[in-house]
Amino acid sequence: MATVIKGEYKHVNCDSEYGTLKKVIVCEPRYMKIDEIINETQRHFAKDNINMKRAMKQHQHFVDTMKANGVDVYKLPAMEKFPEQVFTRDIGFTIGETVFVSRMGSNIRDGEEKVLRNWLLEHQINLSLIEGDRIEGGDVIVHGDTVYIGVSGRTSEETIQELQSQLPHMNVVPVPFDPIYLHLDCVFNILSEKDALIYKHAFEEKDYQMLASKFNVIEVEKEEQFTMGTNVLSIGNKKVLSLPVNKNVNAALRERGYEVLEVDISEIIKSGGSFRCCSMPLYREEMH
Repeated sequence: MATVIKGEYKHVNCDSEYGTLKKVIVCEPRYMKIDEIINETQRHFAKDNINMKRAMKQHQHFVDTMKANGVDVYKLPAMEKFPEQVFTRDIGFTIGETVFVSRMGSNIRDGEEKVLRNWLLEHQINLSLIEGDRIEGGDVIVHGDTVYIGVSGRTSEETIQELQSQLPHMNVVPVPFDPIYLHLDCVFNILSEKDALIYKHAFEEKDYQMLASKFNVIEVEKEEQFTMGTNVLSIGNKKVLSLPVNKNVNAALRERGYEVLEVDISEIIKSGGSFRCCSMPLYREEMH
């Protein structure tokens, strides 16, 4: 079941991962820390943990880069009880003219969705509250009339079916992958109508072949998957935000005509998410 709340705020639209980004929701990593290990990256960095001052500074650079490229950036209030709140992508997702909000897939993040829901209501934005099991936006990748949804430890098949019933005009494609990688966007990301980044080893052969048959895939190596090489953010006009450390990914993108905006958020990726994870698009210009 879903509760649909119609808002007056019309400027919400997402039909791709690469249309020109105009409005996005972020949250400062003000209280970010590795509290409860929920992925392999966190396990690796748990001893170091997060330098919050550095994370805040890097996040501001990320925000400034988006603003310099014409993006309106909205900030959710950061709350001490939510150490993972910087990853706004997972709290909700925009498909067409609606923002979908669901229950989070891990206890440590339970309640973050209420902060987003209140913000959306305050700004009178169309939202649909998914009342099924759980689904996180890191597993949801929109491509025209197709939505690829990762079947992960954070997103249940039951909720994927419920979303399909809410989107009868769209083709919802479940994509199973190794749940060690947390979300689909940690191993697969669409860059344009034809190009996609992929970490092949996260998928069974048939699922990899299904994706590879639809896109010119740029394969990400194991080392650069670990440093979130697939988790770039396209902001339109073939501009992509990427980490400086992912040299092979950046070279491959430039080779295909992308303008790579290198921004260092190395402190934030210690918790297992990068640019796409840290941004929840509200409005992208439509792709024709």
